[in-house]
Amino acid sequence: MRLIASLFFVSLLATVCVCQQPPPAWAKLPQEAESATRAFSPQLRGELARIREAAMQDDYAYKELEYLTDSIGPRTQGSPQTDAAVHYVADELRKLGLDVHLEPVPVRQFLRGNDSAELVEYPGQVAGATQKIVLTALYGNSPTPQGGITGEIVVVHNFDQLKALGRDRVADKIVLFAERFDSGQALAGHAGEAYEDAVRYRSVGAVAAANLGAIASLVRSAGDGAYRLPHAGWSTDAHIPAAAVTAEDADLIARLAARGPVKIHLSLPTRVGPEVQSYNVIADLKGSEHPEQVVIVSGHIDSWDLGTGAIDDGAGVVVAMETAELLHRLNLRPKRTIRVIAWMNEEAGATGRDTYARDHAGDMGAQFAAIESDLGAEHPLGFSAKISAAAAQELSPVQDALRPIGANLIQVVPESPATDIEPLADKGVSAFAIWQDGLKYFTYHHTPADTLDKVVPEELRENAACMAVLGYALASMDGPMAK
Repeated sequence: MRLIASLFFVSLLATVCVCQQPPPAWAKLPQEAESATRAFSPQLRGELARIREAAMQDDYAYKELEYLTDSIGPRTQGSPQTDAAVHYVADELRKLGLDVHLEPVPVRQFLRGNDSAELVEYPGQVAGATQKIVLTALYGNSPTPQGGITGEIVVVHNFDQLKALGRDRVADKIVLFAERFDSGQALAGHAGEAYEDAVRYRSVGAVAAANLGAIASLVRSAGDGAYRLPHAGWSTDAHIPAAAVTAEDADLIARLAARGPVKIHLSLPTRVGPEVQSYNVIADLKGSEHPEQVVIVSGHIDSWDLGTGAIDDGAGVVVAMETAELLHRLNLRPKRTIRVIAWMNEEAGATGRDTYARDHAGDMGAQFAAIESDLGAEHPLGFSAKISAAAAQELSPVQDALRPIGANLIQVVPESPATDIEPLADKGVSAFAIWQDGLKYFTYHHTPADTLDKVVPEELRENAACMAVLGYALASMDGPMAK
């Protein structure tokens, strides 16, 4: 009887303890933060829904992207195509009644040559045969001398392996960093983190190799390996030739090098040219009550030269443009100024954002918020944001407005969520980036396959809805954002 009583008491106590535990968030009736109720009037909420619905029926962004990619084409900094794109975007925004001006930005030209490579010695080689290697020179690359260079390849997977080899085994050789892009991590929704892990070898691999006496540096392309596509990109100038080889060719070289010596001949005439002047496009839709306060909607207009820059980052520019087009068509005027920016030179030094931060240092307090799109045009999940938890709660009406298209998440992050708005975020400006699912972005970005056909019109409309809804919400909400 005592045992039964004890068991009953323990069971009763466990029940009481369970009942006293607070229910999880999903088991409670939703309750909006008071700050959100104050900041978003019923009228504003209705306008956000109107903007979303209009965006989902609008092909303005796609038509603008079609012209940028098909008619203008690749937009490397300092090129005639980029200059044409700057003036085209400026003219299109003037048609919408915006106050447009161009802010000068210094850039270095990228002069692409006929980059090529072939394996000239390797285990099991058939007499008289060579093997072509598909690659692309990196920005910051020092060109090979006339006639190219030939050297033995040393394969490493990380900087620790390179360091362990030492100068005696690296000097006068060509280093290949064969570290893989983590496709599984990308499929799990962490494509950005996978890219950050891989891209460090492209960014500073040549410097590490040169410090040990290497005559050139190669890197496995910093993206998802598919279709034998080389990924272009920026590399710190190490005064040696540097290039990215396709994932498939990097794997081939690594397999052969595991069996014996491999020699490669490189011809990389691509070089960085002189400094010239380009421009950020700045276009203001003046606010009705607080025109001195600015909400930025933006993307970067420059691209690499291998493709036509559809996903990186023509898509970001045109969805920012569509924010202005939607408000113009719906006859909506925000309380704060909405500033459309097409940033220059994000790809090769971010001098556009640095110039803006320097030129606007005196009015940094007037920068109310900044949004950038620079992860392509796939289905948006919502936003990554460097804001407080209180601000995220305050923006719940934005989440409500975007819930019908499945783009209602806000992920609070500790650092700037995008490159061009980083100086603003560092100064305390609320910073947002459209958070796309990114399932295919790192397969195509920086490659010859970054072309218009990779953009799904329906998904581009979703991205335009995200930019326009959040941009108008930030520019029209009552009071300052919660800190």
